[in-house]
Amino acid sequence: MSNPGPDSLPVSALQHWLFCPRQCALIHVERLWAENWLTASGRILHERADAGGASRRDGVRTLRSVSIASARHGLHGLADVVEMRGQPPRPYPVEYKRGRPKSHHADEVQLCAQALCLEEMCACDIPEGALFYGQKRRRQTVLFDEGLRALTLETARQARQALARGALPAPAYDPRRCKACSLFSLCRPKDRRAVGPWLRRAVQAEAVPE
Repeated sequence: MSNPGPDSLPVSALQHWLFCPRQCALIHVERLWAENWLTASGRILHERADAGGASRRDGVRTLRSVSIASARHGLHGLADVVEMRGQPPRPYPVEYKRGRPKSHHADEVQLCAQALCLEEMCACDIPEGALFYGQKRRRQTVLFDEGLRALTLETARQARQALARGALPAPAYDPRRCKACSLFSLCRPKDRRAVGPWLRRAVQAEAVPE
């Protein structure tokens, strides 16, 4: 895998951007992180998915915690699981999520970004992948059609431009979204007062994991 360039964007940033641009900037610009029971259970699910290294079953070789990157699209990250299927083997990415399908398509975009990286790395077309949702305990097939690919690249463009500016988007309080966000106390979406001094102190005390 080629080394990601200085402007390369973590694949996870696309998911964060579609969930909430402010959350994306807090994580990827301010380098802040906090954990709640939702992120903790998701982390445990990922750790289980990543455990065990490579394996083979029914003609499918399964790779776990795979480093991926695309110089063309300026993306890099880790794929939870990549199944090598068929002859010649073709990558089939599988992303593990704690909850259930979402309306904003952030999970599909994150998976599609992984496919774009794998297509460049393996010089092949990848027509589909899958999302595994912990609450449902089953896979959901995701087709990497033109619409999803366009949404993924447009999301990457928007996120890259916003993060390059280094500005923190204004808070936009949404009860359902904010209740699930582990960064609620750091974001303070209900507080309209200037938070610059407080945020600078928080940056010194918090660090986002690699």
